[in-house]
Amino acid sequence: MPRRRSSGALTEDDINELIFKLQALLPQLNQRQASRASASRVLKETCRYIRKLRTEVDGLSERLSQLLDSMDISNIDIESLVISILQQ
Repeated sequence: MPRRRSSGALTEDDINELIFKLQALLPQLNQRQASRASASRVLKETCRYIRKLRTEVDGLSERLSQLLDSMDISNIDIESLVISILQQ
């Protein structure tokens, strides 16, 4: 966890550390690009990646809702249903 000054503000080193950690989490930035990526680019890529993940979650949620609406829920194995959805 980044250290904060007594005022609560992050230091420049703290920000650089957080940017470095974000770079490691982004599949779009490979190691060569990550070393040259600006903080602004890393933050933009992070936002883009989060939006992509949210879109995927929304799609999976919609598919799950459709399947549940078309099934007899009293006889359903939820774990198997979720695994089936994720494998599609």
